[in-house]
Amino acid sequence: MLFNVASDLEYTVHFPSTMLLSIHAQRNASQSVVEEHFSIEPRVQFEEFLAEGSENRFIRLKTGRAKQLKISYRASVDCRFSLLPIRDINLVPLVELNRTALPYLFPSRYCQSDKLGRLAWDLFGKLKHPYERVLAILDWLHENVGYVPGSTSSDTSAYDTVTQRQGVCRDFAHLGIALCRALNIPTRYLSGYAYQLTPPDFHACFECHIGGHWLVFDATRLSHPNGLVRIGTGRDAADAAVASIFGSVSLTKIQVDCTLSPDQKFVGMTRQRAKTTAVSLESFAAAA
Repeated sequence: MLFNVASDLEYTVHFPSTMLLSIHAQRNASQSVVEEHFSIEPRVQFEEFLAEGSENRFIRLKTGRAKQLKISYRASVDCRFSLLPIRDINLVPLVELNRTALPYLFPSRYCQSDKLGRLAWDLFGKLKHPYERVLAILDWLHENVGYVPGSTSSDTSAYDTVTQRQGVCRDFAHLGIALCRALNIPTRYLSGYAYQLTPPDFHACFECHIGGHWLVFDATRLSHPNGLVRIGTGRDAADAAVASIFGSVSLTKIQVDCTLSPDQKFVGMTRQRAKTTAVSLESFAAAA
C-alpha cells in the first residue's frame, strides 16, 4: 500500500535552543520509503540519526540565531501489513516470549502498569485469550474515556487519564498500553501518519505482542490499523515524541496529511472484522 505523507511545522524561537524531531517515516522490513524530502527554513545546523537499538529516525537541530522555523517533510511510503485470523494465533507462554518483547512488559514513565494492575485484572482478568482481553480494553476505553482535544498536556500519564476520563490519542494509547502490560501482554507505543484520520494530525496507537506477532490497535477508533505509516516505536511517547525541545521554542502551526496513491485501493479494518482478524504492520516473517 503506497501512502503519501506530509507534515509542516512552524515554531517561534525565544532563545537559542536544541530540538529533536521525530516526523520521518521509518525504514524497516515491511515499510519502504520510496522518496522523501525534508527542509528547514531558514537553514540551520541539523543531523539525522537512528535511535540506538531502534529504527526510529530523529532530526537534531540547533536553532542558532533563527527566530522562526519552518519545517517541511514529504514522503512516499510503501507499507506492507499482514492479516492474521485469530483462530491461527498460538499463545506463547511468558517464559517463551521473544527476548525483544520483554522490555515492553514493564512500567514506563507514562504507562504505570504497576499502579493499574488491580483495575486491569478486575475488569479483564476473566477473559482467557490475550487478544480478547485487548479488544475488551479497547471497548472499555471507548465507553469510559472521552476524546477531548486540548484536555491534557505532555505530562499526562495513563494513571492521570484513569482519573480524568478524557484525553487525546496519546493518552488513549498510554492507558491501553498500561492496562495490557498489567495483564502480562507486552505492549509498545506507536506514532505515525494515519490515513483518513479526521482531523489530520500525527497519531498514536499501540502494538501488542501476541502469538509471536506485533498486532496493532487504535484505542480511539479514529484510524484504520491497516492505514498507518510508522514513524516511531517505543515504551511510550517519551521514546517517540514528535518534538522534544531543550530550550524555549513554541509551536505556532502544524499541518499533517496522509493520502493514498491514486492507483491504490484501500479497505479499512472495521471493528466487527477485528473480532476475527488481527492486523500486523510487519510481515509474518518479520513479526515472529
